Amino acid sequence: MSAVWQYFTVDFPTSKTAKCNICKEAISRGGTNVANFNTSNLIKHLKTRHTKEHDEFTKAKGKKKDELQQQTLETAFQRRDKFTKDSQKATKITDKIVEFIVLDDQPLSVVENVGFRRLMEHLEPRYCLPGRKYISETALPKLYETVREHILCMLKDVHAISFTTDIWSSDVCPMSLLSLTSHWVDRESTFTPRSAVLHANEFRGSHTGTSIAEAIEEMLVKWKIPKSNVHVVLRDNASNMKKAMDEMDVASLGCFAHTLQLVVHEGLLSQRSVSDALANGRKIVGHFKHSPLATTRLEEIQKDLQMPTKRLHQDVATRWNSTYYMVESLLEQKRSISAYGADHDLPVTLTSYQWALLEKIIIVLAPFEELTRQISSSTSSAAEVIPSVTVLKRLLARENEGDTGIKTMKTTLLEAVQKRFKTIENEPLYAVATLLDPRFKDRYFTGADSNKNAKDALTQEVEKMEAALLSRTTPKGAETVPENPHKAPRLEAQPDSSSSRKSSLKGLFEEILQEHDEERGASSTSTQVQNQIQTYLTEQTVPRSDSPFQYWGVNQIRFPTLAATAAKFLCAPCTSVDSERLFSVASNIIDARRNRLGGERAEMLIFLKKNLPLLLKL
Repeated sequence: MSAVWQYFTVDFPTSKTAKCNICKEAISRGGTNVANFNTSNLIKHLKTRHTKEHDEFTKAKGKKKDELQQQTLETAFQRRDKFTKDSQKATKITDKIVEFIVLDDQPLSVVENVGFRRLMEHLEPRYCLPGRKYISETALPKLYETVREHILCMLKDVHAISFTTDIWSSDVCPMSLLSLTSHWVDRESTFTPRSAVLHANEFRGSHTGTSIAEAIEEMLVKWKIPKSNVHVVLRDNASNMKKAMDEMDVASLGCFAHTLQLVVHEGLLSQRSVSDALANGRKIVGHFKHSPLATTRLEEIQKDLQMPTKRLHQDVATRWNSTYYMVESLLEQKRSISAYGADHDLPVTLTSYQWALLEKIIIVLAPFEELTRQISSSTSSAAEVIPSVTVLKRLLARENEGDTGIKTMKTTLLEAVQKRFKTIENEPLYAVATLLDPRFKDRYFTGADSNKNAKDALTQEVEKMEAALLSRTTPKGAETVPENPHKAPRLEAQPDSSSSRKSSLKGLFEEILQEHDEERGASSTSTQVQNQIQTYLTEQTVPRSDSPFQYWGVNQIRFPTLAATAAKFLCAPCTSVDSERLFSVASNIIDARRNRLGGERAEMLIFLKKNLPLLLKL
């Protein structure tokens, strides 16, 4: 529209005259119909009658012409300089889009979504957004290879690697994945524990031990990892997994968390009154879970009672700690549940005796819950198993006045721990790792024979390590132990995250340490290896809140061979939880939006989701 119209008005689009806004005079629009109308008479009127306004109009007209010309030049420039697909700028943008897809669990088809295309057009008009096919077949594999090379470089000089493995089946498509996650200690980076997903392969056919073994051996070959570098494989307790490791002739351990699950499951089912109380609690939680109206009413009661508005926790049969959280939520909401039951129907009600029973159950299970959280952390190791079992046995063996009503459950828990972990102190993979953890050393072995066997095994491992180090290169640091050892810097202790229910666990760890420290005396040995071992073992343990990896990072110059052995044994997790976390990622990737993903693309996305942060240092 011409700038002149800010000075004139028409009553209708078909009006033959326009009224001057300044003098109100009617001026002809210069034609007999709309098609012939023009602004010549209007401009002439301004020029002859309103010179000031005409000057303003002339300036505005010139400015608009310049703007239009500039826009035309910019558009032409942009069209002339569209990025080619392989240009440096376009490649960088495409790489960032792939990172966005991977890190934020976006479907590959996001690049074809209207909103995303409009966004990219606005941010960088010169960039030609590629389609899903290019992302899937070119950009994604390119990033996969970049990250793969980075991990290969990290693993190149690592001589002891532990692994976790598991099998997962999708709920939204007929696909099973076999995972292999590597764990090692980076001695070049002050003894930092590392982990990387190597594979999450589509696993077809029967899940036999032989087929699993063949698949994992193929994975190791692809990553150029000789079997001699495999320290141990953490697996679930299924017979096919155990058979697979036996056929591969590699050391393996069952998942500590899975075994604890079986222990607690036995205890909870051993006493009728306990299982009945839990069953009633489960029905109450289910009532609120399946009724939005009941949930709303409960929340209103919580507000009236000035309680936190929390939902009750539903337990899952395969996770015992979910039962713990269910009981905990019931006890927290006891007042609001009772108030709800006074005015509304519940499928069942808990008696006073059952409420009291739940209180006792949670006290007994609290140490199991705390241990489960600790051993499921990304830095937990096989060294934590023997001390944890020792503490659990002592805790369960103690009789308390509050045991009335749960004695059978508690006795069954103790018997289950003793049965399922009967030979654990004689397993070198656990025993040597425990000795090499400066928080535990030899303080948590319950028998003299197992203590001696563990030290003999440690001596053999250190001697083998010394020979291996000599064959590779000259050992770093001094060959003798300094008289005035440097202490490892102590990490700031973290406050306990829970109530006094769990304080007994911490107290028992300290109690056992104190007993052993009082019995210890100095001893002398002749060999260099024995000197390192004896000096290390006779020193005080570090607090349980400290990091064993930080300790060895500081003390590897004092104990070079011991430190190398510690890197080998402490890289082993004590659970296969890492694989379970991986499959949580897998379920997010292979969801309803991406249920047609092929196995190869699914693996790439899972691999990159877990490992891209290693490259980007996120």
